[in-house]
Amino acid sequence: MKVLVTGSAGQLGYDVMKRLAALNIEAKGVDYQDFDLTDGEAVMAAVCGYAPDAIIHCAAYTAVDRAEQEPEKCAAVNGMGTLNLVRAALAVNAKLLYVSTDYIFNGEGETPFEVNDPYGAKNVYGLTKAQGEEAVRSLMTRFFIVRIAWVFGQGGNNFVKTMLRLGAERPEVRVVADQYGSPTYTHDLSRLLCDMIQTNKFGVYHATNEGFCSWAEFAAEIMRQADLKCRVTPIPTSQYPTPAKRPANSRLSKSCLDVAGFDRLPPWQDALARYINELKTSELY
Repeated sequence: MKVLVTGSAGQLGYDVMKRLAALNIEAKGVDYQDFDLTDGEAVMAAVCGYAPDAIIHCAAYTAVDRAEQEPEKCAAVNGMGTLNLVRAALAVNAKLLYVSTDYIFNGEGETPFEVNDPYGAKNVYGLTKAQGEEAVRSLMTRFFIVRIAWVFGQGGNNFVKTMLRLGAERPEVRVVADQYGSPTYTHDLSRLLCDMIQTNKFGVYHATNEGFCSWAEFAAEIMRQADLKCRVTPIPTSQYPTPAKRPANSRLSKSCLDVAGFDRLPPWQDALARYINELKTSELY
């Protein structure tokens, strides 16, 4: 089996490549330096040149706030870029795993969203990721759509790294307490994605670490596990305005994993402990 991984320099792509190597699965990682997703000919040439059996599409425009000022650029990458990859996948008869997001939903209520709940994105990023999903759904039958949320991993910046830095610098941080979801460790997520891509259990899935919390509760647990004395003060979203509207409810139901026979990811608190230990071991923290 040969797997092409887009966005291999990102948090998730990095761990996906690591996991594929551990499984002795041949894989090629590509990023924006290799080809432009918005260039259909370049995408087709790159995919046909490698001729993978499967593609794990981690690459995306993920600057959520900047997307509000650059909607065309965001749509070009997440919508048209995904369509270009779909066409290339079809050309080489490769199955495709598209990594999507909780932001495709309206973020209302308190009930975890199910895989078949309707779209209702409230920001540009969410709208364009939904466009990407539709590109996959409308043209392919051999696909996985995996929606994720609140991701943290080795590469790049993330909420955990930010809190660890601020916690070491300040006596207090103010963190939003009325947005709920599930922190997700790319190490755990990559194991699931690499298991999934080896099957033909096609469909739409939600994949996050188990358990729900608010951002403030997440921050407090980071401080506790890292033994930082920084106080976390919960605040409402209204006191932390951002260009892009954030969902209050990012809870995702993982019953789809149970039905398909995939293992759920471990509790987020356990994932966080392993991640902080990983950062210490690699001297990144």
